[in-house]
Amino acid sequence: MSKDGFEAMRRHLLEKTASVSGRDFGALSLELYHFQLEYNPLYRAYADLSGRLADPPQQPADIPMLPISFFKTHEVQTGVWSPQQIFSSSGTTGQTTSRHLVRDTGHYLANARRCFETFYGPVTDWCFLALLPSYLERSGSSLIAMADDFIRRSRYPESGFFLYDRAALEAAVAVVRQQNIPTILLGVSFALLDWAEAGPPELEHLTVMDTGGMKGRRKEWTRQELHQVLTTAFRTPAIHSEYGMTELFSQAYSRGEGRYYPGPTMRVLAREINDPFSAVEPGKTGVLNIIDLANVDSCAFIATDDLGRVHADGSFEVLGRLDYSDIRGCNLLYL
Repeated sequence: MSKDGFEAMRRHLLEKTASVSGRDFGALSLELYHFQLEYNPLYRAYADLSGRLADPPQQPADIPMLPISFFKTHEVQTGVWSPQQIFSSSGTTGQTTSRHLVRDTGHYLANARRCFETFYGPVTDWCFLALLPSYLERSGSSLIAMADDFIRRSRYPESGFFLYDRAALEAAVAVVRQQNIPTILLGVSFALLDWAEAGPPELEHLTVMDTGGMKGRRKEWTRQELHQVLTTAFRTPAIHSEYGMTELFSQAYSRGEGRYYPGPTMRVLAREINDPFSAVEPGKTGVLNIIDLANVDSCAFIATDDLGRVHADGSFEVLGRLDYSDIRGCNLLYL
């Protein structure tokens, strides 16, 4: 296919991705698979070496998934283009971090808004108080890019980032409480926990959303332990959560019910722990595979290192990580 033909196909896939629904998710997954198989040399080589090319996939579960570790060692790219931005994961000293080459940051932000608005309504209708100190202190965070976009689009001037200025954060909390402004407190786990232990104001009128991650600042907690402490300290009925990572353009959300629900461009499957090509039945523990249709320009088919359970309705739980995996900065170690 010529360069013009490649660009035309890419635009076609982006347009279909922007409006994909559940009923056409499978067909679009297969269409994107063939596109990336042809124009992503790394993915093609992996699929070839895995022996999965002999039988063309008939459904999304048959598509070969690229191990997430390749984002640490290779440039995962479909087509030939120069990145507009590079998202990078956080990590402790000495760790190799993931790098996600971004052809169009606007595409990432538009899809992030769509995922959020599927569960919470228009971004403009919320005030966002972002407590993300470790992310703000480095470059290349996809979470910061998303939060910044939400803050800029919010109709409320109280929206903003709060590094270590707890007094300013508490002042903003007082204002949104007094004015009854719908507000999401978006916080990294260790910062929320620090605030909880310092004696925070009551936050029952806010939606507290945990992004995960202790960043080496504290010992790892289970999700249940952390959220129990936070609900008690903040006097809020539930702690919401966002599931995302450097290697993805889509997000999933939990309203505190213990399960994540993926956005429209994301589907989660589970594979056997000892056999990466065997699927796990709904409700049983396995390792999570993710199809992210928004990853048109990198790779949409990713084999993560997260242990979990996928349920029949498409929701999923994150239970831990494979023993050999590095502790990625963006997620809790849920054991």
